[in-house]
Amino acid sequence: MTTRNLTKTAAPEAPADEVKTVHVTSALGAGMETITLSHHLNIEGISYLPGAKVRVPSDYARRLRRQGYVART
Repeated sequence: MTTRNLTKTAAPEAPADEVKTVHVTSALGAGMETITLSHHLNIEGISYLPGAKVRVPSDYARRLRRQGYVART
């Protein structure tokens, strides 16, 4: 039996105030927002743990809020 090497994960030992910028396809000129994830999320091959702060385009942040991935603050 072999074990799979999981994709890259956001390091839990990283400082809590560190914000990763995520580059996803979005409309030109879309602003960026910083969000805190409430669930595990895989964005373009990188896994982010709950509580991770990521900077994403505004339209992507809106979609994540509708789907319940953004923590309520």
